[in-house]
Amino acid sequence: MVAPSSPSNTNGNLASSASAASPVDPHLWLENILGEKQLAWVEQCNRRCLDHVGDPKETASYQRIKDILDSKDKIPHAYRIGNNPDSQYYNFWQDANHVQGIWRRTTLESFKSKDPEWTTVLDLDALSPPTTDTAKTWVWHGSTLLDEGPDSTWDMALIKLSPGGSDADTCREFDLTKGEFVDPSSGGFAIPNPAKTRISYRSRDEVLVGTDFGTDGSTLTDSGYPRVVKSWKRGTPMEDAVTVFEGERTDIAAHMYAYHDRGFVHEFQLRSITFYTSKYFYRPLTVGGIAGTTADEETTPFREVPIPEDAELDMFADWAMVTLRSDYEPAAGNVLFKAGSLVMLPMSDLMENAWANASVMFTPSSSRSLSSMSESKDFVILKILDDVKTKLEFFKYDAKNRTWTKQDGGEDADVPIGEDVSVSSHCRDSSADNALWLWRDGYLVPDSLEMGSADDCCATSEHIKSKPPMFKADGLCVEQHFATSLDGTPIPYFVIRQKDIAFDGSNPVLLDAYGGFEISMLPGYSAGVGAGWLERGGCKVIANIRGGGEYGPSWHQAALKEKRYKCFEDMEAVAQDLIDRKLTSREKLACIGGSNGGLLVGNLITRPIASRLFGAAVCQVPLLDMQRYSHLLAGASWMGEYGNPDTDDWKFLRKHSPYHLLRHDILGKPEQLGDGNVLGDTTESTNPEWKCPKTLFTTSTRDDR
Repeated sequence: MVAPSSPSNTNGNLASSASAASPVDPHLWLENILGEKQLAWVEQCNRRCLDHVGDPKETASYQRIKDILDSKDKIPHAYRIGNNPDSQYYNFWQDANHVQGIWRRTTLESFKSKDPEWTTVLDLDALSPPTTDTAKTWVWHGSTLLDEGPDSTWDMALIKLSPGGSDADTCREFDLTKGEFVDPSSGGFAIPNPAKTRISYRSRDEVLVGTDFGTDGSTLTDSGYPRVVKSWKRGTPMEDAVTVFEGERTDIAAHMYAYHDRGFVHEFQLRSITFYTSKYFYRPLTVGGIAGTTADEETTPFREVPIPEDAELDMFADWAMVTLRSDYEPAAGNVLFKAGSLVMLPMSDLMENAWANASVMFTPSSSRSLSSMSESKDFVILKILDDVKTKLEFFKYDAKNRTWTKQDGGEDADVPIGEDVSVSSHCRDSSADNALWLWRDGYLVPDSLEMGSADDCCATSEHIKSKPPMFKADGLCVEQHFATSLDGTPIPYFVIRQKDIAFDGSNPVLLDAYGGFEISMLPGYSAGVGAGWLERGGCKVIANIRGGGEYGPSWHQAALKEKRYKCFEDMEAVAQDLIDRKLTSREKLACIGGSNGGLLVGNLITRPIASRLFGAAVCQVPLLDMQRYSHLLAGASWMGEYGNPDTDDWKFLRKHSPYHLLRHDILGKPEQLGDGNVLGDTTESTNPEWKCPKTLFTTSTRDDR
């Protein structure tokens, strides 16, 4: 886990700039992730690992999983672009013959067939390779469409491509009618320098763009995202773009965007202050106004939207949809809206801070939370979790009477344990009609796609496609249990196992969790897990620990910052429950997690209890040094989740930093304190019984961790 000491020509600039880290830390040189010596060290570590465990590429399991991932039996996610009878469905697709992928299109009739006839729109493998650092390929980062309102022709798109798959991307305008990029010399919008760019159409001849103007970082936030937004007119150099909005350097990002919505036109400015707090500024526009007046010339002033900074704001026609992360009582109120609620009110009322006519579309309970929302022409569809089991609820909008009504029947029954269902508009313009894609899957249920309608709450649907089973699920079952965490909180978890298993502690179990950023771990079909683990007799466990979103904002906030240890305790409680049930034993139990889940695993293997609970661990693309993370790549944007190590937050972050726990508390390496003193002994008493589980680390030079 601890990197070897630096070579003699350590990168001195990195060490001297690391004000928050110890100057005696011998590993700072590794922060230059694309340096020649650093990559040589990576290759050395890779060779050492492969020499120990073998090359997975030489195994039958690897080849089988690769074949699954390359399979053409996957269900294409296709969405209609345009609202005409002949409008086609677009899909981005990757397989063994299209490694980087193709953007393609077909008709609805063809898409419903067993073998659709696709027309390639853009082939990434055929593009000239990037010229950025070590990148050799392009990675698809999506498309943004030109929407001009009710009469939109949907003929132009902004295509974002990343060199090598990093968060930074380039952007080029694409003509959907001609099937080609629009050359900048002909007025096409293009940003060739990779950056964490945000760009969208405001009108046919104007885009709103935030990027690394000048490529010197001066227009970016500390997190590396756009801080300055400019109005860029077609046919002009980007150097002539006019600044229309600026955020603060300490914000995560600044954004400005305009869009059409069921006959209304909205324009917002947004300061993302932290990962969970924002300030919205709003002005209403008209279809004719936005087409004829650029952002820098528009005289309608922006006004701050009077909602809590931790609330999220969406729109439906001229209605505001406010999702609350904390309890909120409006100033003029006499009413308290609970954290996790979804509140609807006319945008004109909201801008006057008048909540008297607000209606609550969803109120959470101890077991129920709002997972997500979808829209169609006349409906808002809520995906609700009840003890991590999915249910859909449909609300219809009556534009004439300006009322919302919850619909009965249809796809509103609880989904079986271990399965999931989601809906989305079949069209990139959700206001086009009420047709919906209905997606189903589960731990043991392969993906299927149906077409339904919000008009009957998807009570009837047309089967479109199903993925064939990718592993043998006969004899397998899914269960849900609850473990009791150290503070008495029930923690749900799913178990996927053989039905006839022996409860004698002999079963290999892989325990997975995430526990952060309000992200829920919901059931889903993983052919790789099935083929590589379940078929071979392993059990998979998914723990819905605190820090996630399974029970709404309060579940997430219970493990924020100084309370991060709660998710570690939850994981240990689930592990102990598995052992107590004799499903497994310490020698047969492994934990796995990636990204924030990698931080979780890093803590689990350095906490004293680890040697009693886990025999192995897989730590994927993790955060491990919580003193330096905010100075690396996108790390500053995560301080709302973890805390700021350059402040007094370090007092609790130190307790959650696996690098420091291992290096100083367990191995007894000297540690330099903030006052300049050096501790030559361990900062806390070392547990002589601690033994690190066998641990596999995986990461990437293209990952922001």
